[in-house]
Amino acid sequence: MILSISGVVLLGIIVVLFCRKDGLKGTHAVVCGLFGFYLASTAIAPSIKAGGASLASLLGGIKF
Repeated sequence: MILSISGVVLLGIIVVLFCRKDGLKGTHAVVCGLFGFYLASTAIAPSIKAGGASLASLLGGIKF
C-alpha cells in the first residue's frame, strides 16, 4: 500500500512538472489519468502491477 501511494505521489509530481516545464496541457493530463483509470480495470492490470513491483524491488536493491 505504501508503495502504491508513494508511486501515485511521484507520478503526480511528474505530471505537474510536465505541465509547468514541458507544456503538457491540462487536458492531456486528464486523458492520461483516465487512460490509467480504465487500464486498471482490464485484464492486463495484474501484469502491470507485478512489473511495477518488480521494478521497485530492483531499484530498492541497488546499493550505493
